[in-house]
Amino acid sequence: MAGVAVVGQPGGRQRLSDLLGGAGGVGRDVLQHSDGVWLRAAGGAEGMCTHLGPVKSELETAHEGLLAGAGGLTAPAELGSVRESWVRRFEVARGECGALAGKLRAVARAQGETDETVRASFASVAPSGRSEVR
Repeated sequence: MAGVAVVGQPGGRQRLSDLLGGAGGVGRDVLQHSDGVWLRAAGGAEGMCTHLGPVKSELETAHEGLLAGAGGLTAPAELGSVRESWVRRFEVARGECGALAGKLRAVARAQGETDETVRASFASVAPSGRSEVR
């Protein structure tokens, strides 16, 4: 196996050999990661949250016309309870998407902080002639 990589958007991508100051040697597997995949997933979760936002008012508007034409039927009352059930479900889904987006962004942040901690921990064992690990 020539290498292992987790590829995402450029920016947060790090090579283990870079963290080790190139001490990994030629031909060794290299672990790469990117915060891009976590940030894209967070953006997707936020997009779902936004997309679900107007559902409650859209359902209310759709049911207004339905109720006006139903006359004395009992079905509209039952439809109202079904609508409220769906509204609750959509609101729960919005809440979950919002919470998930925050958690995914936290993973990207934590991953970057871990990279910096690892990089700093190898600074004391940098190869001769180098004052720091890049």
